[in-house]
Amino acid sequence: MGRSYLDSCIVIYLVEGTEEVRSILENRLNDPVLGDTEIVVSDLVRLETLVIPRRSGDTDLLDLFESFFLDPSVEIPEPTRTVFDRATEIRAKHLVPTPDALHLAFAIEGNCDEFWTNDRRLEKAADDLLRVILPVRSSG
Repeated sequence: MGRSYLDSCIVIYLVEGTEEVRSILENRLNDPVLGDTEIVVSDLVRLETLVIPRRSGDTDLLDLFESFFLDPSVEIPEPTRTVFDRATEIRAKHLVPTPDALHLAFAIEGNCDEFWTNDRRLEKAADDLLRVILPVRSSG
């Protein structure tokens, strides 16, 4: 069983993506050969995914996201100084935006094996400390 940090875009795909995309992600996360994956996200993921439903007043979508975050199988670690120190190192070394540095830092400090995203630029910033998984190709 591995630990996988899900970037905001992946959570959005899982919650409101097409049936095809959700199926791809769910199958990869629950691969019988690899074993079930422990899912890790941060409150930063929660913040990023809840903005649009709150702004638009879409309470149904907001409830779907909140249900995802309240699922007992989804771990949301507390932010610590160590996470922010790691994010500072990542941002200084790789010049990635602060939110991306924080996502990577949460994954690294949370002892995750994988970082699921759709942002290929984060592969280099992961510095071989995480395996970056790009499970869905974006059309843009």
